[in-house]
Amino acid sequence: MQTSYPDSSRSVGTFMGVPFSQEIDNAKAAFLGIPFDCGLHPVRLGARMGPAAIREQSALVRPYQPPLWDFNPLESLAMVDCGDVDVVLGDILETFARIESCVTRLVESRTTPISFGGDGSITLPQLRALHRRYPDLVVLHFDAHTDTYPDEAGDAVSGINYQAFNPATTFTRAAEEGVVNVVGSMHIGARGSVMLPGVFEHTREKGFELISGVDLLAMGIEPVLRHVHERMEGKPVYLCWDMDFFDPSCAPGVYTPTWGGASAREGLALLQGLRGLNIVAADINTLSPLHDVGGMSAFLAATCVLECVGLVAHAPENRL
Repeated sequence: MQTSYPDSSRSVGTFMGVPFSQEIDNAKAAFLGIPFDCGLHPVRLGARMGPAAIREQSALVRPYQPPLWDFNPLESLAMVDCGDVDVVLGDILETFARIESCVTRLVESRTTPISFGGDGSITLPQLRALHRRYPDLVVLHFDAHTDTYPDEAGDAVSGINYQAFNPATTFTRAAEEGVVNVVGSMHIGARGSVMLPGVFEHTREKGFELISGVDLLAMGIEPVLRHVHERMEGKPVYLCWDMDFFDPSCAPGVYTPTWGGASAREGLALLQGLRGLNIVAADINTLSPLHDVGGMSAFLAATCVLECVGLVAHAPENRL
C-alpha cells in the first residue's frame, strides 16, 4: 500500500523523507535543524554540519520498530520537517533569539519540536521557549558532560572568557534563568576526563540530580530507568540527548569524544526505556560530521531521532 510519505531511500532532503513544510497547524510534531556551534573547541569543529548529516543518513532508517511499535509514527503524528533555523554564525545572542522564536511558534501551535544540532548550546533557547508553556519543565539530559560548568569553562576551552553562553554552561544558565525545574531534572552519564575540577559538585550545587557514568554502570540500565520514571512521571520532560553519551567506538564523529560511554545497544535501550514519559520536546546534538567514519555516527544519531519520535508518539497527550 502506498503511504503518504515517500520512501526515505529515495528522498534525503528531509528527515526520512517526510514533507518539508512550515505549515504546522496539523502536525503533532515537527523536525527542526539547528546548524549552529559556538566554535570554541580548539581541535574539534563541525557540529554546525550535524543537521545535514543526520538528514542524509536518515535514508537508512525505517519507521517500524517491532516489537516496540508496529505502526508508522511519522504518519501518526503527521510530522513535517521545517528545515533549519536561519542562524547567524558567530553571533550567539542573535542566533539564540532566532532559535527561541522558531521553537516558540511550534510550541504555540501545540506541535512537539524534535530538533537536531548543532552543539550543546542550542538547548538553552529551546528551554526558554518551552518554559513559557510548561512552567514545571524538567530536563532529562544524557551526556558525557554535565554542561553545567562554572563560567571559567570558556577560559579553559579556548583561553577566551565566554562567561555567559557556551556549550559547557548551557544548564548553568538554564538554572539561573529559572527556565527548568532543577530539582526534578537529571543529568545521566557524565564521566571524565574533564577540563576543570569540581564540575560534578557544581552541577549538584545548582540543584540537579547527577547519575555519573560510573554510577550508571554500577546501577545498571533497568534500575536507572525505574528511577527516572519515578522522578519524572506526570511532568513535562525536555529530553536532551548528546551524541557523546555514546562511546567513541560507535560514535566517533562527535564534538567532545570521551571514552567509557554507552554502546549503541545500551544507549538505544535507555532511550527506548523512556516510553511513557511526557516528552514535550527533544533535541539530539553534538554530532560532528567532519570527524565521522563512514557516516556511522550520523546514522546512529538519525536512529536516535526516530526513537525520540516513538517516545513522542507514546507520550500521554499523543498516545496512539
